[in-house]
Amino acid sequence: MRHETIGLAGLRIMRGRYGNSRLEVRAPLRRLDRGYIACAGGTETFGPDLAQPFPALLEQELGLPCVNLGTLNAGPGALFGDAALLALCNGADRVVLQLTGAQGLGNRFYTVHPRRNDRFLRASAKLRALYPEIDFTDFCFVRHMLETLHCHDPGRFDAVRDELRAAWTMRMRSLFDRIEVPVTLVALPRRLGHGRLGRDPLFVTPAMIEALRPLAQGVVVVPCDEGTEAAQHRRVALGLARSLTAEVG
Repeated sequence: MRHETIGLAGLRIMRGRYGNSRLEVRAPLRRLDRGYIACAGGTETFGPDLAQPFPALLEQELGLPCVNLGTLNAGPGALFGDAALLALCNGADRVVLQLTGAQGLGNRFYTVHPRRNDRFLRASAKLRALYPEIDFTDFCFVRHMLETLHCHDPGRFDAVRDELRAAWTMRMRSLFDRIEVPVTLVALPRRLGHGRLGRDPLFVTPAMIEALRPLAQGVVVVPCDEGTEAAQHRRVALGLARSLTAEVG
């Protein structure tokens, strides 16, 4: 386990790994020998700028252990590829799963880092053929690469966006196949940076979320507004508490 300063707030936050997992989650690590809710997701679940991200607030609302399994810059591919964290999810009473963006998934156009899903590794021949004038060795981060492609030719970018949406839908359905306990989905729509590519979760439409509803116990979507991140996480916790209580009831 290690301490480091993470996020804009300069918080000293611990990170650690459970068992053989290769993904670092927010610490302190919890005892998992009694019932708990597993909160899996990416940066927003981890809460780098918050003393109490929504899993901690949800625990206060429910009076039940809510284990933060959020990982910085992780998408569904990171969780799908980590057997140890999936085992923790399957050992929980239920799972709260953050809906992360479609940009951080490997697909037919490009490859991402298996754990740091924001890191661009390489373009496929298919993407190089679509954008032959782009030098892909210039990119380290997925979002920068996508913003460049979109700015260069929005028309050709439609093919990339469609591929990412298809890959996201396929991977999310595969993830449901591997989680054996009830899952409640949570989306935290917000705009990062200038928002040229849209709101986060990036490229995930309401229709895509609705298509997953039959697989989930519940879906909680928190509207994006101008409030603080802490206030948004409070609304997420309250919404989840209502949903989970209704599911149990």
